[in-house]
Amino acid sequence: MSTIAQRLRDLFEFSYGQKVFLVASLPLVLAVTLISFVVTNQSRSLAEREIKGLEQQLIQAKRDELKNYLSIARTAIVNTYGLAGPTDEAAKLQVTQELSSMLYGQDGYFFVFDYEGNNLVAPRQTFLIGENWSGLEDVNGVPITDELIRIARSGGGYHSFDWPKPSDGVTERMFVYVNGLQDWRWVVGTGVFIGDILQTVADARADVEARIRQTSYYIVGIAIAALIGVFLSGMFINLRERRLADAKLKDLTQRIIDTQEEERGRVARELHDGINQMLVGVRYALELARRRLGLGDVRASESLGKGIDGLGGAIQEVRRISRDLRPGVLDDLGLGPALKVLIDDFSNRTGIDATFETVVFRNRLDEEARIALYRIAQEALTNIDRHAQATSIDASLKGQRNGALLRITDNGKGFKQTRKSGGLGLRNMQERIEQLGGTIRITSERAKGTTIEARVPLTHMLRPQEQKVKAP
Repeated sequence: MSTIAQRLRDLFEFSYGQKVFLVASLPLVLAVTLISFVVTNQSRSLAEREIKGLEQQLIQAKRDELKNYLSIARTAIVNTYGLAGPTDEAAKLQVTQELSSMLYGQDGYFFVFDYEGNNLVAPRQTFLIGENWSGLEDVNGVPITDELIRIARSGGGYHSFDWPKPSDGVTERMFVYVNGLQDWRWVVGTGVFIGDILQTVADARADVEARIRQTSYYIVGIAIAALIGVFLSGMFINLRERRLADAKLKDLTQRIIDTQEEERGRVARELHDGINQMLVGVRYALELARRRLGLGDVRASESLGKGIDGLGGAIQEVRRISRDLRPGVLDDLGLGPALKVLIDDFSNRTGIDATFETVVFRNRLDEEARIALYRIAQEALTNIDRHAQATSIDASLKGQRNGALLRITDNGKGFKQTRKSGGLGLRNMQERIEQLGGTIRITSERAKGTTIEARVPLTHMLRPQEQKVKAP
């Protein structure tokens, strides 16, 4: 037994050189393995986030594109639809003709279904027209017609499914945006094919995997080379690998910082272009004042006053731009205080008497609804200032059983409502509230004033657990 134990001790007894090799190589092997694991996982994680970000940006661009297309279509038919009744067949025929003629791109068109599933408009695929397509599904079993009707009934939104392209008949993923003409019980929508986006994302993922594999091969090769030359350059290679990893992380950090700076530069240029002339004038006035002071000219104070006035104007311009872009009180205190500030400023600026009443309701509005109602109030006050010739206005914001209601009434000259009445401002109001699934009602009489009522449904009221301790 002692002989066996002795042989085992001899077997595992290392020479000095072997001990040095193990001491030098084992940390190196562990370090290289750890670096390989961390770099691979970090690279894959960062690349996946970038790919998802790219995909989201491309999809969001398509979503915005669809919304713009549908907004154009609604603008084209808003007068006909807005003045027609639920059974006005002549108006319905006119609207279907207008939508059928609105084609864009190689495969772009507008489609219409009624709530029973009957297709009314499909200019690039006319075989659909006049048929009932309830229960229609794509090749993967995704419901199409019934889901589009459901989305339109709930106020509008997006849906995606596989559908043959009109240009070549090849089935491809289609992204659609629909909205509802509730009075006519119609689904109006349009869509784009996103096969190019999916292919771009797939190519990006394949390229990332190839690069990760290539990086892994590099790391393994470096590790083998390091093990072969460990007695001479073990520590050097180990440090070198760590520096390479740090360099990659620093490069990524620098790219993020550069991206942020580029965006900040863009915003800075926009602000600079708006107030540049004011600041140039201020500088000229101050330099003139300095020269006159040096010469003892009594007009120095006059130049200094002009410079101060110009600087004050520039400050006010910056504040105005900032407030118009996004009033801070809207985020800090809520919609009620923001409207109060807006109406008070309007009254002070125009001299029109204004009253505002609001009641704190139990659930707060979500951000989308707050912004929409605030912009509607801005547009309404602008129209009153420009056209109404009013001496007083009454505004209120209240919560009701079926949602939130913003009402603005003036005692101005009013206007006669016709099919062609309503400029771009009123259309913007209509589109903003319709995107929320709400309604807007405008009543006006000659010499009796105008009333605007914008109603947001309960779907845009936050749940109790999502509330913040702020006014509505």
